[in-house]
Amino acid sequence: MITQGLSRRRVILATAGTMLALLLAALDQTIVGTAIPRIVADLNGLDRLAWVTTAYLVTSTTMTPIAGKLGDLFGRKPFLLAGMIGFVVASAFCGLAQDMTQLIVFRGIQGIFGGVLFATVFTVIGDLFPPSQRGRTAGLFGAVFGLSSIVGPTAGGFITDHFGWRWVFEVNIPVGIIAVLVVLAGLPFVRSKASWRDIDFYGAVSLAGGVVPLLIALTITRDHAWSSPEVSGLLALAAVMLAVFVFVESRVEHPIVPLHLFKNPTFTVSMLVGFLTAFGMFGSILFTPL
Repeated sequence: MITQGLSRRRVILATAGTMLALLLAALDQTIVGTAIPRIVADLNGLDRLAWVTTAYLVTSTTMTPIAGKLGDLFGRKPFLLAGMIGFVVASAFCGLAQDMTQLIVFRGIQGIFGGVLFATVFTVIGDLFPPSQRGRTAGLFGAVFGLSSIVGPTAGGFITDHFGWRWVFEVNIPVGIIAVLVVLAGLPFVRSKASWRDIDFYGAVSLAGGVVPLLIALTITRDHAWSSPEVSGLLALAAVMLAVFVFVESRVEHPIVPLHLFKNPTFTVSMLVGFLTAFGMFGSILFTPL
């Protein structure tokens, strides 16, 4: 815990800044869905519609566990600040995109920093609060995510109709600036004795090598059969690389994903529930407006 010696005001400020960071990332995932039809019409990109989301998911899914481990090694504050600043800058470029290719590229960059944010905000709870208070605080953070799921689609539709789809991305800028200032003022920095030698490079590469082809394979099934060489090859590559990832993680000293956690049934079931919930929620958010 890093709250020992901190005033109550400082703890509240750090918590508020972290919650704003979560709001920044969560709101973006839900607010963009309702703007998709207008984006597609304006940029003439119906054939690449899925890539607007896939680019974000590929990079954020790959980056989340990596950034989480780096935060364990080197401290949360630098990664939280870098995630927010990068996310805001990428959002600004998304709003300035002139064609679908630019938007897809900028969404991929945005996903990198979105992954950093999601990996960091919830782990800050363990740094700020003792075990007796973490459950209640995690509930507050979960409420922020739930609020964004309700407000995001409505806000996205309103902003798109009255100000244009570009402002769906630009609205992240003022929220991000406020969050950065609050985190700078409230969240303390803890120096770490870890070095770059503690980074699990092989795990990071094998994880990326498994997740990226898997998500791309699932995306191109829109215009490729499941039995096509493209889909089959990508799925085979993903399976091999994920098997390599499991092999690497079971043997390194500082794994990105500690596999022993899955021996805990509570952890395993909660991960499965979270996966199924996100599967249904984000699928609905993306395709319902169409």
